[in-house]
Amino acid sequence: MNEKQTRAKYTLEFKQEAVRQVKAGRAASAVAATLGMPKASLTNWVRDDAKGQLAGQPEGKAMQAMAPEQAEIARLRAQVARLTMERDIGKKSRGVLCAGRAARYAWIFAMKGRWPITLMCQVLQVSASGYFRWNAPTRGAKHGGRRRHSDDALLAHIRAIHEQLRGEYGWPRMHRELLARGLRVGKERVRRLMQRHGIRAKGKRKFVVTTDSAHRLPVAPDLVQRRFTPVAPNVLWSGDITYIATDEGWLYLAAVLDLHSRQVVGWSLQSHMQTSLVKDALLMACFRRRPAAGLIFHSDRGSQYCSQDFQDTLTAWGVRSSMSRKGNCWDNAPTESLWGRLKTACVHGQRFATRQQARQAVMDWIAFYNHSRLHSALGYLSPMQFEQRWLAAQRKSAA
Repeated sequence: MNEKQTRAKYTLEFKQEAVRQVKAGRAASAVAATLGMPKASLTNWVRDDAKGQLAGQPEGKAMQAMAPEQAEIARLRAQVARLTMERDIGKKSRGVLCAGRAARYAWIFAMKGRWPITLMCQVLQVSASGYFRWNAPTRGAKHGGRRRHSDDALLAHIRAIHEQLRGEYGWPRMHRELLARGLRVGKERVRRLMQRHGIRAKGKRKFVVTTDSAHRLPVAPDLVQRRFTPVAPNVLWSGDITYIATDEGWLYLAAVLDLHSRQVVGWSLQSHMQTSLVKDALLMACFRRRPAAGLIFHSDRGSQYCSQDFQDTLTAWGVRSSMSRKGNCWDNAPTESLWGRLKTACVHGQRFATRQQARQAVMDWIAFYNHSRLHSALGYLSPMQFEQRWLAAQRKSAA
């Protein structure tokens, strides 16, 4: 392997950790063996570090001297940044701290693009050398040198992802998530490991009807008839309301779903269920997406959606109103399914002291759902990925 290939294999952070261990007094040969790398490369890194030329540092330049007060300010800034990272890492990894060392390594691997590895190792009370040894590629592995993870290592990754995603994934999505994170593994192996160790997705709770349809307001016809697969974005939207308990009282959420990509394109969180709740969610979606006239908005027969104010807003944007049959949740199944996922992931089992806490949790989940959550109806892509691929295909066919 030539020098260019070797340099491309190791990150700057890996090099710095290897050099740190040598400078701490360990023999270079022992460090190289621990980290699974050539001793000659480590010797070169130590030499480059002494010259201030380790990759990522200014070549041929050592750190310039600074005034004592500047050095103190820099030290304090670094300390504040470190404390901030330790606090955030501690919050996100609280469940992993109770697990074994392999689960901690897997969590570090999953979060390595967000925080420095050495800092996460310190917070999770494991050695960086142990992590690098655990994550070192197995030489001579099958499939063209690709590493085959042991069942224990793979199980640690599964537990870390399960904890990170609050138990939302069953084995099919877990398999896809592992592939997306660069861990090549068969789906049957994932299913077997999860079943053997009792790792499963959280169950959904029984559907509760919250729609107030006991009114005399005009009701729109059902233009959808359970056809929930439009051929393009901004053709068919659906909307609904759900509620979240807090110590301050109920927090109500209205959302607008684009049924082409199942993306949440508008939402509103308020302490009441008045018409402005659903109107604000609709306006958010309209201002963000600028749909052409003729879009269908499908909802239940709740008084908020039937109100004159809401219907006037639909008309102003050239949107046609469609409503499900009375008391039939299956006529708006995609949005009801969204509520099930939301409440399973971040509401059930949680206690929110304030509406603001609940609001933040919901907004964080919506961002995760839109950008990252794998959707079985979309070929295990996230809503954003699905829509981006569709748009790219349209541009390609038009070229």
